[in-house]
Amino acid sequence: MTPSSPSKGMLRDRARGMRKQPSQAERAIWDIVRDNRLGFKFRRQRPISRYIADFACMEAKLIVEIDGASHDLADQIEYDAERTRILNALGWRVLRLRDTLVLSDANAASALIVEALRQPSP
Repeated sequence: MTPSSPSKGMLRDRARGMRKQPSQAERAIWDIVRDNRLGFKFRRQRPISRYIADFACMEAKLIVEIDGASHDLADQIEYDAERTRILNALGWRVLRLRDTLVLSDANAASALIVEALRQPSP
């Protein structure tokens, strides 16, 4: 772990806090994936490596990220690309969904998650 990397305890505490204050889009996705509703168990705000995944399906090695407008900023685009590259190297697939899609068409968001779950893990 590098000096700038958060400790496991820090990540766990931050994830716990994030679970207590989900965005509207995160609540909508949780309603779709909770309780094995798609045939797979998902965890919310799951620490993986040095990151916290919005939603993670351990069995399918799939991470679902809900991205708002802040993810359109150049620095955030670069950060997200590097984060995805690292998570892919660890064997995870990352599905990014726009919060506007989730809030306007939950069925389409659900279909994208189901499609990703059907794809084989790397």
